[in-house]
Amino acid sequence: MKLDREEVLHIAALAKLGMAEEDIALFGTQLSNILENFDILNKVDTVNVPPTAQPNSLCNVMREDQVTRSLPPSDVLANAPHRDGEFFRIHAVLE
Repeated sequence: MKLDREEVLHIAALAKLGMAEEDIALFGTQLSNILENFDILNKVDTVNVPPTAQPNSLCNVMREDQVTRSLPPSDVLANAPHRDGEFFRIHAVLE
């Protein structure tokens, strides 16, 4: 499906995009190629293909929680720019 100049400008207006004159032909060609690819996909027989929300099976990739010893506060705060005892000192975020 070949898009003409007016259709490209209409699509750009719908997307609230300003188009330079030299971009109209470029985007017209690119959008036409995309629509041609969709035309090819529409010809594929998908009658016996069940609809899916996800093309691959989902599985949990997280490991099980393991209880381990924490770092001592002195190691955690070793590179802190400002500290207050065993706490990080930061600028107030809320009033």
